[in-house]
Amino acid sequence: MALDGAFLYSVKTELQPLIGGRVEKVSQPSREEIIISIRTRQGSRKLYISANAGSARVHITKKQPDNPQTPPMFCMLLRKRLGNGKLTSIRQDGLERILFLDFECVNEIGDIVTITLACEIMGRCSNLIIINGEGKIIDSIKRVDEEMSRERMVLPGMKYTLPPRDSRLNFLTAESEDIITKIRETGTTELSKGLIRVFEGISPVLAREWTFFAGRGNHLQCDTVDGDQLDRLIFIIKRTKEQLINNECCFSAASTKEGLLKDFSFIRLNQFGTLMYTKEIPTASELLDYFYYERDRAVRTKQRANDLFRLLVNLTERTERRIGVQKTELAECAEKEYFRLCGDVISANMWRIRKGDDSLTAENFYEEDNPEIKIELDVRKTPSQNAQYYYSEYKKCVTAEEKLAVQIRKGEEELQYLDSVFDSLTRADSENDIIQLRLELREQGYIKSGGSKVKPPKALPPIEYKSSDGYTILVGRNNRQNDQLTLKFAEKSDIWLHTQNITGSHVIIVTDGGTPPDRTVEEAAVIAAVNSKGRNSDLVPVDYCLARYVKKPSGAKPGKVIFTNYSTAFVRPDSELENKLRV
Repeated sequence: MALDGAFLYSVKTELQPLIGGRVEKVSQPSREEIIISIRTRQGSRKLYISANAGSARVHITKKQPDNPQTPPMFCMLLRKRLGNGKLTSIRQDGLERILFLDFECVNEIGDIVTITLACEIMGRCSNLIIINGEGKIIDSIKRVDEEMSRERMVLPGMKYTLPPRDSRLNFLTAESEDIITKIRETGTTELSKGLIRVFEGISPVLAREWTFFAGRGNHLQCDTVDGDQLDRLIFIIKRTKEQLINNECCFSAASTKEGLLKDFSFIRLNQFGTLMYTKEIPTASELLDYFYYERDRAVRTKQRANDLFRLLVNLTERTERRIGVQKTELAECAEKEYFRLCGDVISANMWRIRKGDDSLTAENFYEEDNPEIKIELDVRKTPSQNAQYYYSEYKKCVTAEEKLAVQIRKGEEELQYLDSVFDSLTRADSENDIIQLRLELREQGYIKSGGSKVKPPKALPPIEYKSSDGYTILVGRNNRQNDQLTLKFAEKSDIWLHTQNITGSHVIIVTDGGTPPDRTVEEAAVIAAVNSKGRNSDLVPVDYCLARYVKKPSGAKPGKVIFTNYSTAFVRPDSELENKLRV
């Protein structure tokens, strides 16, 4: 896990201003989360503590999750024990992944006592334990009995003991000679894995970053590291130590080009090269807030939207199959002229056809030199009936061709619409966005109305950006909002943008009657590219024009518009710029 003991050390440094503050409020949003509001001279701060196996952490947060109507028993116990208590110290044993928060509190009989919260950030063994002044456990957010662990039980009334720990070096205090000796002792192990065995409190991402620096990107083993590589390794370890002690960390998060967050650290991450994007964030708390909130939000959104994803995929496949069949039938209609030709030739040569003839060989007077043509006849029909048969087939093809062309066009428009909904769903930020997409699909008849009397939540406003020149840029969240934004909200002098022949959101530059500079138009085009299906492309064409030139065709589906008098800009999608400009 990336939140290692070294990162926790930087969190501890960041929490120091909370010392001396008093507990103002305690809440428990979920079974394994606690938020303690602490009032300091600089204002109130919310301390977030999680014992969740996949996202255990402790830091200052600006988020405010919804709380249950009835507080859980552990929350009530914390309120009783810590009510108006004063935070007196924050401790960490070496680089262990445990923070001890000491509070000076008043008990039931008015005596001043010390209550300690042990925040154990240890993956699936993470826990939050309340300890009294005698070192005994009052309670924990997760109780651990003998069946769960024979090595260390965590139950009320028991003496608190530290988790078992290996004898490893603390890189903040270790000498260079000891480090080299320990590395040599690990044998043929890969260096990054060997470093994890040598040092306490370092994560795989930190160990890989040190190895990347020492080997200049090359693979290294503990037993074959040469002198120059060891010197570089000792140098980067000492530099990391200085960054931690002097509070000069560079907090950074790495994400894939698709926007999936993968890792974070308190130093600049260079090991991923151009394979991932790296974003730097000012503080440890802001990084943890951003990383886990964005990661969990993406997972939650995907889980809640799974049924919609399946529905859209099935609808798309069904529509594509229907269009394929229609195109095959349309191709067969290309023989219509042959049927008309046969009817005309038979009509002109009826005198040559005798009863019982199964074919007619005559001149094709529609072509030069009048070449002969052989036409099949039905021996059961008269010459006139054979001619009428071919004329009838000709009329069928003409009618089918007209209807099939309309059906194929409507099917392709439906595919474009489903693609636009799918794209909006992949970019949905919240449960509200998913609900609005459900409503849209229900209005279009793709989802049956469940008859629910619950009033849907109010739609969120368009996503707002502020250009470098101070112009407001608005982006629709879904097709219905695209229509409202473009056709109702936008003034005629505003600028409308959309990716060319690529599914995406409508974008409006609010001009207030003025003419925005080219930089603002370019930034709006980048925003349009990022908020489209082409966000992972190298170069995206974006059309733009005045909003007065954008119209909605009669009977068109939500989000479908036509426009004239436009220009086209070619831009590179830039997620970092889009995040920077987002309000």
